[in-house]
Amino acid sequence: MDLSEQKRLEEQIQAYSKKIDFYTSEYTVEILAQKVANEEYTVPDYQREFTWDEPRKCKFIESLLIGLPIPFVFFWMNDDTGKLEIVDGSQRLRTLEEYLNNRLRLDGLERLALLNGTVFEDLPLARRRKVLNKSIRGIILSEDTDIEARVDLFERINTGSKVANPAEVRRGVLRGPFMDFLTDMAQNALFKKLAPVSAKQMKEREHEELLSRFFAYSDSLDGYRDDVSPFIFRYIKKMNEQFEINPSLRADYEAKFLNMLEFVEKSFILGFKKSANAKTTPRTRFESIAIGSDKALQENPDLNVTTDQTNSILESAAYKKEIRSDGANAIRKLRGRINFVCDALLGRI
Repeated sequence: MDLSEQKRLEEQIQAYSKKIDFYTSEYTVEILAQKVANEEYTVPDYQREFTWDEPRKCKFIESLLIGLPIPFVFFWMNDDTGKLEIVDGSQRLRTLEEYLNNRLRLDGLERLALLNGTVFEDLPLARRRKVLNKSIRGIILSEDTDIEARVDLFERINTGSKVANPAEVRRGVLRGPFMDFLTDMAQNALFKKLAPVSAKQMKEREHEELLSRFFAYSDSLDGYRDDVSPFIFRYIKKMNEQFEINPSLRADYEAKFLNMLEFVEKSFILGFKKSANAKTTPRTRFESIAIGSDKALQENPDLNVTTDQTNSILESAAYKKEIRSDGANAIRKLRGRINFVCDALLGRI
């Protein structure tokens, strides 16, 4: 890394570090449970509907009882209400409150099998006091920590866990006219036909994710830095503001989307699918076809290609190389697959 790259790296680190200011505090289990019960904490929408199942709750309580370290709980200080918003740890806190108020009956414990079938009040008094006095450390983010940094923290901490995915998180925290537009367009019948998703992906709002990528990459790719989730987050936040200022933008963006869909239906025999019987839509394939087609149509609105031509493009070794999944989100790979389809449709390849 040369000196200029080192300088840019340092500037990048410092710029992001300024977004996060915090202090620490110790809480007893008893206090935490009381505050949850009294609704003194707020839970963001993107976390509220995701709850642990009973086995996971019981395993967490077992970990607490045998003295295993409990991960930090992250809060954000909402200066307007004076309440702490739970950035990460809502499942732990809600499970504690449920157990201490005897609404969680333990089951399936392996280390403490004698406690199976019991609730908190069944513990001896001395053990109940020890549990209540256990402490958990909280990290409190200051009111200056913006929503993007808080969501980024939540996603980083929960990588690989059963929690809200980026599309669900964005839907919860980025409410606004552009997000409403994405939600509406995700229900388009032709879009669903051309880009099928599994039942699990449907629940996880995969169509909204594909749409977010289509608009963000086709609109603002120059601002992309190999950071998919933060990039799309910033884009939707910006577009919410623009749609608020200029509601007529919705018609323009809808026309752009529908024009692309109609072209793909006419020109690509399988739509965005990889095979005739496919039940899912690979993201790299969707991005290349959707954004590549949109880009080509910007250059030539009267573009007309046959399905034989597009089949030849998609079956080529060069195209398959472009959509390989390794390093797929790197800007070079992203531009490569989009430009390949665009250039091929325009006859430049």
